[in-house]
Amino acid sequence: MALQSGYDRQPTIVIVRRLNIKKKPEENVVSDYQSFRFELADSVAHVQINRPEKLNAMNDAFWTEILEIFDWIERNDEVRVVVLSGAGKHFSSGIDLALLASVASQMGKDPGRNARLLRRKIRDMQASFTAVDTCRKPVLAAIQGYCLGGAIDLISACDMRYAAADAQFAIREIDMGMAADVGTLQRLPRIIGDGVLRELAYTGRTVGAEEAQRIGLVNRTFDDTEGLLQGVFAVAREIAEKSPLAIEGTKQMISYMRDHRVEDGLEHVAIWNAAMLQSPDLKLAMVAQMSKHKPVFDN
Repeated sequence: MALQSGYDRQPTIVIVRRLNIKKKPEENVVSDYQSFRFELADSVAHVQINRPEKLNAMNDAFWTEILEIFDWIERNDEVRVVVLSGAGKHFSSGIDLALLASVASQMGKDPGRNARLLRRKIRDMQASFTAVDTCRKPVLAAIQGYCLGGAIDLISACDMRYAAADAQFAIREIDMGMAADVGTLQRLPRIIGDGVLRELAYTGRTVGAEEAQRIGLVNRTFDDTEGLLQGVFAVAREIAEKSPLAIEGTKQMISYMRDHRVEDGLEHVAIWNAAMLQSPDLKLAMVAQMSKHKPVFDN
């Protein structure tokens, strides 16, 4: 069942699912997840939330599957860049209310055991998005329509975010009487700044695409979803043409600096490059620059 994509060039497509996650890409495993579609073409993985009839709400299967998908991506060098999108009119409306009801039904009368259950569930959800954040490969989010609640947690874990003109962003947890707990409050301050985050988290107000770009939440906006996907895949393919070792090292250094001093970061990159500058990628890139040809790097 090959997924046809209007954004890629004659793709060689691999679709994997939970039962076959350990199979190699060249075995051409073809199947669908419950909550996702997955394509691999030109070293770019397209991870698409695929519950458009439910506004791509994040049900129980979603949390298990996204963790497994990114574990597979992390371990397979055939993937160099990831594009994360939502099928249909909306990126995602956030956590499925049916999932919250299911968790509530498991709670009893003992506050201590209820707290243990809730903490375990929250930490499991956090781990799913941490897998996106810590993925060795750049993750680009393509956002149209609703991006609400848990969807903000998700895009906060991505490297870059791009939006269609109709995109709407809101930290809706405050209107549900709770604090966002899957990464928004921890990751967004470094993206849009502390003061802006506080306003959006305290009020729950909706931000349109134009304002999202102005505050730094998204890198660029596009007129419609088609233009959005074309633009994001163009950026992804450009990144995929670079040395995967150089891209991985660059991402690791940027991520490392979120929690460390400048001097720590300088020492960290020195240790990294002491090993990686011995890679043939450096010589290949230099020769290509001098000869004005585009280099082709191994995985």
